Amino acid sequence: MSTTAPPRARRLTPRFLARHLLRLAISLAVLVLASFAMIHLIPGDPLRQMLGPTAPRQLVDARRAELGLNDALPTQFLHYVQHVCGGDLGTSFFSSQPVSGIIAQGLPNTLALALLATLVALVVAVPLGMWAAVRTHKGRRRGTETAFTTLTGAAVAIPEYLYGLALLLVFALALGLLPPAGLTGPTSYLMPVTALSIAPTAMIARLARVETQRELDTDYMRLAHAKRLPAVRLYAVHLLPNTLTATLTMGGLLLGGLITGSVLVENVFAWPGLGQRTVEAITQKDYPVAQAMILVYGALVLVVNFAVDIVLGLLDPKSALSAGNRQEG
Repeated sequence: MSTTAPPRARRLTPRFLARHLLRLAISLAVLVLASFAMIHLIPGDPLRQMLGPTAPRQLVDARRAELGLNDALPTQFLHYVQHVCGGDLGTSFFSSQPVSGIIAQGLPNTLALALLATLVALVVAVPLGMWAAVRTHKGRRRGTETAFTTLTGAAVAIPEYLYGLALLLVFALALGLLPPAGLTGPTSYLMPVTALSIAPTAMIARLARVETQRELDTDYMRLAHAKRLPAVRLYAVHLLPNTLTATLTMGGLLLGGLITGSVLVENVFAWPGLGQRTVEAITQKDYPVAQAMILVYGALVLVVNFAVDIVLGLLDPKSALSAGNRQEG
């Protein structure tokens, strides 16, 4: 009798792919519509706010005609979709820079933070959750279980920007060990990545503990224990691969949240990503930039979620298909 769980077939059906591609396309279409509607739902006249209250009426009318704001809404929306598909996201009201250029400058730094924070969370959380599960299996060590659940619960409850402020006060201002702001080298990543990764680490560790406890009660793990296999082989070879499906899925979903959730952390550390430009655009009422940020952040989250669904389908097709059927029902 084998001590490993039976392998799962790694195959995605055309129906599965088609359903998720259609869902992604519909979600992106709704996102584009929402970003377009944003300008028209804002109270007041964005163009007047851009040019100032003392701008001559003739200048405002000329600028409105230049931007096509006098056209019917369906015509404006069609032009907007054409520009978005062509990579033209407009021009900043304040800097007169192409918005696509602003995004191209900041997006790599934002993605780097989110990806590194997700990687750190997975690397720390999976072993931590497995360790907690093994230590507290079958109701043993109640104190360890209480400490684990309390600490991880508290870690999830604290906002990322508060972690960032605490790290900034201690390691940059009080101790002077790390650069307080900007991107000046590899050490600049330490505080923002840590601030972003603490809550996801706690969430994934809790999930990894639950998944590990479930696997510890399976027949193949009981047999592996009975054979007195070395701990490294028992946990790393037999247990770890069978606990990764749910934790990797959670990690992928958290990546989408970290991309959007990095806005405040980036502002704490003056990080040259999309977060600073988003806050600046909102405070300055730079509507083309704010509109584009909504579109970019939303598209990134949708694409990440789509990729998670595909990876889940590769790792466990039955679970992915049944989950999709439940959502449809």
